[in-house]
Amino acid sequence: MVSAVNHTGCGGGGTTSYDIYLDLSHPRGTSLAPWPDDNTLLGTGVSGLKENFVDRTLIRLLVFLSVTVWATSVAAQEDGDYWPEWRGPWATGVSTNANPPLKWSETENIRWKIDIPGRGSSSPIVWGDRIFLLTAVPLGIAGEPSHAPRGGFEPRDTHQFLVLAINRSDGQVLWERVAREAQPHEATHGENGSWASSSAVTNGELVFASFESQGVYAYDLDGNLVWENDLGNKTMRNQFGEGTTPTVHSDRLFVVWDHQGQSFIVALDTQTGKEVWRTNRDEIDSWATPLVVEHDGHKQVVVNGMNRLRSYDFESGEVIWHTEGLTMNPIPSPVGADGLVIVTAGYRGNDLKAIDLGLAQGVITDTAAIVWTLDRDTPYVPSPLLYGNFLYLLKRNNGILSVFDVKTGEPHYQLQRLTDVPNIFASPVGASERVYIPGRDGTTLVIKHGGMFEILAANTLDDGFDASPALVGNELYLRGYNHLYCIAEG
Repeated sequence: MVSAVNHTGCGGGGTTSYDIYLDLSHPRGTSLAPWPDDNTLLGTGVSGLKENFVDRTLIRLLVFLSVTVWATSVAAQEDGDYWPEWRGPWATGVSTNANPPLKWSETENIRWKIDIPGRGSSSPIVWGDRIFLLTAVPLGIAGEPSHAPRGGFEPRDTHQFLVLAINRSDGQVLWERVAREAQPHEATHGENGSWASSSAVTNGELVFASFESQGVYAYDLDGNLVWENDLGNKTMRNQFGEGTTPTVHSDRLFVVWDHQGQSFIVALDTQTGKEVWRTNRDEIDSWATPLVVEHDGHKQVVVNGMNRLRSYDFESGEVIWHTEGLTMNPIPSPVGADGLVIVTAGYRGNDLKAIDLGLAQGVITDTAAIVWTLDRDTPYVPSPLLYGNFLYLLKRNNGILSVFDVKTGEPHYQLQRLTDVPNIFASPVGASERVYIPGRDGTTLVIKHGGMFEILAANTLDDGFDASPALVGNELYLRGYNHLYCIAEG
């Protein structure tokens, strides 16, 4: 069920309309092309296009977008002040502009630290001067418990499912909204789970929050509810809990709904929340975020899966190509660049496939479209980091790292033990020729980017980390079990 809310305006200051030119040669813009330099990120109709945009060879890669955004947000985009989804601007875990600190502790390079109510492993996202975060807060109102096998948390309490907007400069909560108040219908996966495991995503105009069984919501940047859509209840195997983050591209929000019932992928209109198309999936539980890519002028949505790895037509939802699936419980999200899409999983087995989009069509049964594969030491929970031509993979949830050439699959190094971060759920991120790897015990390891392993720093805080960091400007935002940190020099 979709509910739309009409508003006469945005409180707190109004909006300004700008013409934005987005270079779609970037993965976040969904054309898979060589990696950009810092000058090819964004130009605006206010300040004029970057000089390199004038090059006629790039004209076919430019798409005109007219959106309504905050005036401060447009200026922020020119500086790369955004991390619009949990895997960053290009959906690879990389920021090409950020330069966060190398070292920090509870007494060094912490600009601010705030308590986060409730529980959640939702990763922070950033747009302009605002951080957006999801959490679930128990109210102490007891209800009837559901069955919780294997030590899952019984959902006895009514919870508030909250969307938070936080000021980047000082950590003050600008607004919080109760998306829904309800008792969860299923348990979570013990200490490893939460009822707010999905992350928010934004297009700079609206913030989208999926609490899955508790609904999908769209707010403007001032916290006004624009629409909500109830897609029903998920039923997860062994009550492992929910946690599939949607992705947004153009005028569509893509939600994957894999569970023990009828699974599907649905495209929602970003302005209304109404379904554009829905395609059923022959799948059981999965948690991977879909990846929107464009190849030869054709947009497609790539989705991980146990039974099949599939790509869907952006406009219609029809399957473009598919190949045999990966392992059970697909959690890592796909990444892509240079005409390749990398998809992996690592529960009760190991599997990785690098798919050539130029050769992927219909049922992929030969090896031509599958450029390279890997059948050992793949990640279970953490997603890959694709940084330039380097693909970073953790082994299962362990502090054991391998780095490969993304085009050939040749290893730069393999099975390097990370003793400072032995247990990892968060996904690594990269910026400023460094890779940041948060561990569950509160330490974040910083290593040198590239083909030679080198530890640069090991930074420990009084918290634990399952959420992945956001890298914006000179700051790193890290959501712990209890706190949100802004890590910055000075």
